[in-house]
Amino acid sequence: MSEQPTPAQSPKVVVVGGGIGGLTAGALLARRGYSVVIFDQALVPGGCASTFQRRGFTFDVGATQVAGLEPGGIHERIFRELAIEPPAATPCDPACAVFLPGESRPISVWRDPERWQQERSRQFPGSETFWQLLQQLFRASWAFQGRDPVLPPRSLWDLWQLVRAVRPGTLITLPHTFSTVGEVLRAYGLGADQRLKTFLDLQLKLYSQVDADGTALLYAATALAVSQAPQGLFHLQGSMQALSDRLVEGLEKFGGALRMRHTVESIVVQDGRAVGVQVHNQKTGDRWLETADHVVANVTVQDLVRLLGEAAPTGYRRRVEKAPDPSGAFVVYLGVKEAALPGDCPPHLQFLYDYEGPIGENNSLFVSVSKPGDGRAPAGMATITASSFTDVRAWQGGDRYDALKQQYTETAIARLGQYFQLNADTLVHVEAATPRTFQRYTAREMGIVGGLGQRVSSFGPFGFANRTPLKKLWLVGDSTHPGEGTAGVSYSALTVARQIEADS
Repeated sequence: MSEQPTPAQSPKVVVVGGGIGGLTAGALLARRGYSVVIFDQALVPGGCASTFQRRGFTFDVGATQVAGLEPGGIHERIFRELAIEPPAATPCDPACAVFLPGESRPISVWRDPERWQQERSRQFPGSETFWQLLQQLFRASWAFQGRDPVLPPRSLWDLWQLVRAVRPGTLITLPHTFSTVGEVLRAYGLGADQRLKTFLDLQLKLYSQVDADGTALLYAATALAVSQAPQGLFHLQGSMQALSDRLVEGLEKFGGALRMRHTVESIVVQDGRAVGVQVHNQKTGDRWLETADHVVANVTVQDLVRLLGEAAPTGYRRRVEKAPDPSGAFVVYLGVKEAALPGDCPPHLQFLYDYEGPIGENNSLFVSVSKPGDGRAPAGMATITASSFTDVRAWQGGDRYDALKQQYTETAIARLGQYFQLNADTLVHVEAATPRTFQRYTAREMGIVGGLGQRVSSFGPFGFANRTPLKKLWLVGDSTHPGEGTAGVSYSALTVARQIEADS
């Protein structure tokens, strides 16, 4: 074991994990004068927002759309600070086309607010008072988040950042702090509206990991409104890897280093303080202690506890163990001829096939389709990526794994064939990923995706803090406020960069 030397003139930060949260934290800290090194065990950076290539196709691994590229959005703010051009992108319009069981006409989530208001009034008569409440809560929450509060606060500095972000308009959210979407639907007399409830279940499961009955209302207000202008969801030119590439450019521009194929085996703690990480170079086999003034963990809380081992505080470990089981994803990646796509195919679609079945396990699919010339497919071709939530534990056994994977793949293709023209002539490439695949390539425990779920008990002031119970150890990513997605994890990274700067 050898210890790597570090520059004495600037505090050193080691970042564990090169997903979007880790890359953002590393780039921002490098920009602010810290000596930064990021370790990631994969071949390419980006984590669940990375890509892979097959037979001329480029597939987005997990994440397929980005929020926060609009002026003042989190990604735009970060690239402005780094003085890096943001990746080229086009707004998604509609952000999603949602097909309910037995219906051939979708519910289109339009970017234009007026058009979306007209759509939801037509689709869900009598529900406008509910949507207006969401709009009021969204405006207050969005302005509050834009003032960079720290949630949940774990120090006087954190608390001050929270207090200074509050304005009189923020107070409209307080009566709804403990409300769920389902509770408000019932209060408005909409609890028996199956179509509305199912639509919300589908959309919220996608963004918050839980359905309307479980999702915190204040989180839902943002998740359900961020698709509309002046915000919006964006489709990146080239692939999702473009976002990682820009962040790596920003990291290296200010002297930071990214080390791929380096596994962090443990976080080293002495006297209640993180002092470094134990690193394994996959190519050479070398192992060493990389010392640091700060350690930033871009991992799940489950993996943070694993990396800490016996050094994990007992209360923290128990809280993680008691957290509801997170979800996994089954994803099928299709390379197809353009003839497989219907005319005017939206870039993002969501299907539910049976009202009685679960949202997941192939009964629902979230589908992303490439656009001509967007860099994901050769001329005359397209990519179709379809994902479904699944129980990670069902994929851990070895005996049934191959058969289960084949069964899920065939079912997904059959389901997709109800909308797309999929046959031996149009299907060029078929590949699937399971929670075991995600575990292998992202190192997330059991291949879980999307964080802890935005329930009242885990959202905002009740969630896991960026400032951990151990000194100089920080957490970024989808286990922390404000949740999953590239915009969410980037907010957490900005928070940690500010906290470290204030703590130094």
